[in-house]
Amino acid sequence: MQYGHIDHVSKPVSHIVFGTATPKMFAAFRSVYGESPDFPQRLDAAFQLLDDMYAEGVNCFDSSDHYGEEPLGEWLEARGLHDRVVIFTKGAHHNRWRKRVTDFDILHDVHNSLAKLKTNHLDIYMLHRDDPEVPVGPIVDVLNRCYDEGKIGAFGGSNWTVERIEQANEYAAKHGLQPFTVSSPNFGLADQVEDPWGGGCITISGPANRAARQWYAENHIPVFAYSTMARGFFSGLVKSDDPEGAKRIMDEPGLKGYAYPENFERLRRCERLAKEKGMTVPQIAMAWIFNQRQLDVYALTAPVEREMMRVNVEASEMPLSDAECRWLDLETDAL
Repeated sequence: MQYGHIDHVSKPVSHIVFGTATPKMFAAFRSVYGESPDFPQRLDAAFQLLDDMYAEGVNCFDSSDHYGEEPLGEWLEARGLHDRVVIFTKGAHHNRWRKRVTDFDILHDVHNSLAKLKTNHLDIYMLHRDDPEVPVGPIVDVLNRCYDEGKIGAFGGSNWTVERIEQANEYAAKHGLQPFTVSSPNFGLADQVEDPWGGGCITISGPANRAARQWYAENHIPVFAYSTMARGFFSGLVKSDDPEGAKRIMDEPGLKGYAYPENFERLRRCERLAKEKGMTVPQIAMAWIFNQRQLDVYALTAPVEREMMRVNVEASEMPLSDAECRWLDLETDAL
């Protein structure tokens, strides 16, 4: 496992991050409070999964105010790992009634996350969504309040555009405050053609977002990339010569975001390169991410068993040439 350093985070951070939005973690959600008759079994299954990820060298765990925090907090306390694990969580997600990127909602969610994760400090905190109609000033102010009080370390935005991050950081610089120093957009080999969730998802993948990637590189802002495997598109189960078959394998958000001809061509090239190198399609797609050497990437993954995480870690350390990376991303026709 490779580890990186992030400003305002006291621990090294694994470049592979375990995302807690998995079936076992969701099943354990209500079980934390004993509301399920099979409470011990569900919580034990979640604990075993977290143990397995940690054993593979993962020390950074992704959650949010509406998934993963409850069982993760129970595990951290039971294993005594708060001083060794990097907690990455998110808040201010919209709900069905209103957008929630306000100083009140941010404070509410930070305090709830601290309680659920059984800690007094969140190493990395991000706003899960943005509301471009809200001025950045109050948002930066309240995040700095939480930072000054020691409740959060590095902070930034998930699904924030480069333009909005720039606005936030210009405000911070003008007022002598801490800026956004981390970000979590969609990023991977597949181009996110449509918004999988119907609004508010930001991607830096694909040819249209080359300038955004360059901005991240020039500003040295770490990228916590979500949907790195395009919601199963690069699982190895979807085949490039059977686009209709993807409908039997992928969920609706995955199909909406990634099941397009240009991505099936990327998949075909992954299949070819995997065969030539004796690798798998998921390994090629993961290796591609970590061979974007201009970016400091931390890949969010959600494997359901230990062996899958082991494969991810191995792939993250596999070199690909610049020519192979450009060919996989359809920048050239010939390899």
